[in-house]
Amino acid sequence: MKYVIDIYGVLVPALLLWIIVAYILSALLRRLMQRFDLYRLVWHRALFDFSMFVCLLGAVVYLSEFLS
Repeated sequence: MKYVIDIYGVLVPALLLWIIVAYILSALLRRLMQRFDLYRLVWHRALFDFSMFVCLLGAVVYLSEFLS
């Protein structure tokens, strides 16, 4: 597992890249949930969004380990 990724001579922590990917996926899912009005089924929207982001981050980290 690589904890640091070299991007044109700049060392970037891998977690930062995983967070960016998880945030983009989370933003897409939030948009879909708003479009189909699925937030009406959620009790606390901010807490749900945060937990969804954490689950997506875990999935991205797991897949990066699995694929590398």
